[in-house]
Amino acid sequence: MHATLPLLQESDFPALTRDGLTTLQVNLGYRCNQACLHCHVNAGPTRKEVMQRETVDEILRFLQTNQLETLDITGGAPELNPHFRYLVEQARALGLHVIDRCNLTILQEPEQEDLAAFLAHHEVEIIASLPCYQEENVNSQRGDGVYASSIAALHQLNSLGYGKADSGLFLNLVYNPTGPFLPPPQAQLEADYKRELAKQGIGFNHLFTITNLPIQRFGSTLISRGQFAGYMQLLKAAHQDTNLQQVMCRTLINIDWQGYVYDCDFNQMLNLPLTDAGHPRPHIRDMIANALQGRPIAIADHCYGCSAGQGSSCGGALEGEGSNKQASQD
Repeated sequence: MHATLPLLQESDFPALTRDGLTTLQVNLGYRCNQACLHCHVNAGPTRKEVMQRETVDEILRFLQTNQLETLDITGGAPELNPHFRYLVEQARALGLHVIDRCNLTILQEPEQEDLAAFLAHHEVEIIASLPCYQEENVNSQRGDGVYASSIAALHQLNSLGYGKADSGLFLNLVYNPTGPFLPPPQAQLEADYKRELAKQGIGFNHLFTITNLPIQRFGSTLISRGQFAGYMQLLKAAHQDTNLQQVMCRTLINIDWQGYVYDCDFNQMLNLPLTDAGHPRPHIRDMIANALQGRPIAIADHCYGCSAGQGSSCGGALEGEGSNKQASQD
């Protein structure tokens, strides 16, 4: 795999500082039942990295002593971590809003038959990847059979109340572009998704459009195809200063499977730790939430992926409208 950090480190991206911390995003490990082309984590079935119970408990101690609103759980497929359910139960007992970033197909895996019911019981918000409403596009990006399994999982979630009005069970879908271009306008694409999935009897709350960042598997693919420089030109040309006030890294910290702290999931994948003069590689056990406000955020050229066009964060588009222009070849 091609390394992308050397191509990103020399950057003119605007400086950013932190606001108050509201969200703890935790990566429980890189093991996944899928190996998607666009995956910025390079997750897959052969990955061995998994968060241990000791680190999970350190995260819970942080949550107990700091006033946060949301625990955002990701992976890999976070549900494959043996301590996933324990973390969810304990976080909900603390009164936190919990998000599970789910790939849908995990709900169809052996020994996960009760997973959807568990998530519903604990009122966990599901943010589920579905890169297109068309079967061919989904399978080309994520593997044969993924679309059918995802549709079956969506029916299962709907049967439990997810995506239904007034149920309190939120089901949001995520669109990632299938190539080196920006997502289309989020509101327009959400309407298309709702119309097409309704034909199959499926409902959901919102669609989030997330720009693919030029790192890990997707970045390496761009390099192999001679498209990396063209994609970076596209991101930089579409940069909007207004998006800088809303990028996720200003109110979120990200924790890797060993407990080390980063400004976002993308920085974790590039091994760019959170800036802390007292700790060259900060760990969650060392963190105090209110001490983070005003600190600089570690940046590189990949950050243009979050500020381009309509903007992109873990919660989808920020504002404005993005371009769907194809990136040029190098």
